[in-house]
Amino acid sequence: MDLTGLLVQVIAGAVGGNAAGAAMKRYSLGTLGNTIAGVLGGGIGGQLIGPMIGTAIEGFVSDIAGGAVGGAILMVIVGVVRQMMGK
Repeated sequence: MDLTGLLVQVIAGAVGGNAAGAAMKRYSLGTLGNTIAGVLGGGIGGQLIGPMIGTAIEGFVSDIAGGAVGGAILMVIVGVVRQMMGK
């Protein structure tokens, strides 16, 4: 894991979290919440999803894809849990 790849994953996660929030307004956490969930999801998801994608796509593209997908997934999970708790 290199710092540049992690930075790309975190930024892509923030973008992915905000894109998912815009697409699924029902689960949106607001801009700041979407960004925070996206950053966390991008870092975690990029590490988990990136290597799987990396077999088909190399370099920054797999970092971007893994980060964006991870950010979007975590944002939706947090949004669903938040909605289930009635907040």
